[in-house]
Amino acid sequence: MATVVNTTNPASSDNGGSGFISGSIASFIAPSSQGGIIAMIVLGIIGAVVGGYLGERFFDVGVTGFNLQSFTIAVIGSLIVISVGNLLLRK
Repeated sequence: MATVVNTTNPASSDNGGSGFISGSIASFIAPSSQGGIIAMIVLGIIGAVVGGYLGERFFDVGVTGFNLQSFTIAVIGSLIVISVGNLLLRK
């Protein structure tokens, strides 16, 4: 019996530029700690992964490439990452 492995990655089409944009938008909406360009790119890519996972899991939508739906999902995922980070790092 052959095993089918899902090799799609929500951030696979992310070239860093869209990660920077979605991370920047999320940081503008909900400011987090001071971070540079690399932090914004990482935030955007992690947001795309988190948003893609939650979107697929609960709403049957995901990060599908360089389009408005994917940006929206990545920004929402980035906002979730910022919120969780703020909760965990609260002094």
